[in-house]
Amino acid sequence: MKKVLLLVGAAALSLSSRAQLSKVDEIYAQRVEGQNVDTVAWIKNANFYLGGNQGLLHNWSAGGELASLAVNVVLNGNIVRYYNRHVWTNTVDANYALFYAYSNSFQPRKTDDRLDYTSKYGYRLGDKNSHFYISGLLNAKTQFSKGYNYDLPNWRDSSTSGFLSPLYVLVSPGIEYRRGSMLSVFLSPAAMRMTFVSKEYTSRSDVGAFGVPYNKNLRMEVGAYMSARYQKDITKNITYRSRLDLYSNYLAKNTYDINGNVIKKDNPGNIDILFDHFIAFKFFKYFSANFGLTAIYDNDVPFIPTKDANGNPIKEPIGGLGWWQIKQTFTVGFTYKF
Repeated sequence: MKKVLLLVGAAALSLSSRAQLSKVDEIYAQRVEGQNVDTVAWIKNANFYLGGNQGLLHNWSAGGELASLAVNVVLNGNIVRYYNRHVWTNTVDANYALFYAYSNSFQPRKTDDRLDYTSKYGYRLGDKNSHFYISGLLNAKTQFSKGYNYDLPNWRDSSTSGFLSPLYVLVSPGIEYRRGSMLSVFLSPAAMRMTFVSKEYTSRSDVGAFGVPYNKNLRMEVGAYMSARYQKDITKNITYRSRLDLYSNYLAKNTYDINGNVIKKDNPGNIDILFDHFIAFKFFKYFSANFGLTAIYDNDVPFIPTKDANGNPIKEPIGGLGWWQIKQTFTVGFTYKF
C-alpha cells in the first residue's frame, strides 16, 4: 500500500527537467579561420520526464475501472567530446511505464520499456569546413524488466522477454556526415550485430526466439547499416527529434527443420527498420506535452495472432499492421527547466 501511495504522489505531480550547456554549432564558430586552433569542449544536454495519471470511481453509472494509476519515465541524454578533429558522442534513450488497476489487484503491467545506448567516435576528414568523418559506432539495446503477453489468462506463468534477453549489440566502422548537433547520418557496409537471448526463450520453439536458433544463446550477423538522427528546435517551445535505423543481414537465409521443411523464411532483403519520432511542446511556463511514435520492423519477431481457448483469433484494437511493432505515447505534465 505504501508503494501505491508513493506512486500516486509521484503521478499527481509530473516533473520534467532539461539541462543544456551549449550548442555544437557554437563550438565551430570559435574556430579561427585559416589557423590550426584546437577546440576542446564537452557538450552536454539531458531531458528527464516523469508523468502519470490517476483515476478513482465509486458508484459510477457509466462504469469503468474502479481505481487506476499510470506512471511513465522518459530520459534522453547525450554527451559530446570535441578535441580538434576528434568527436566522441554518447547517447542514451530510456523509457519505462507501468499501469496499475484495481481489477488485477494493482499488479503492474508494462506499457513501455526501452534502454538504448550509442557511443560513436569520429575523425573529421578535411579542413574545418568539412562535414564528413571516418567513424566507429557501438550500439546496445535491451529492456529493464521482464515482458508478458497480458492477453493470456496465465500470463504470469511465462515471460516473453527479460533484462538483457534479448540484448542487441552492434559494432560498426563507417563514414558519418554531420551538421553540428542537428543532423547525423552514419553509413557502414560491414556492421556486425550480435543478439544475446536466454535459452529460456530460445528453447520454446523450433525457430528459437528473436532470430537466435533453437536452444542457443547467441546469433551473429554481418550486414549493411545506416543510422540517421535529426534534432531541431522548431520554435522556442517546440523541439522535434527523429531517428531512422536500417540494417540488412548479408547472411540471412531460410531456416529448415530436421525434415527439410522451411520453418522460417529470411533473406538479405528483409531489412530491419527502426523509425522513431518525439515532439516536446512547452506551453505557459511550467507545463509541457510530449508525443512519441516508434515503428519497428524485424523479420525475427513475427506477428502471431493471439487466440482464445477455442482457437479463435482475439480481435485487436488496431489491426492490419501485420509484423510492424508500433508504440505511441502522449503525456502532459508539469515541467521545470534548469
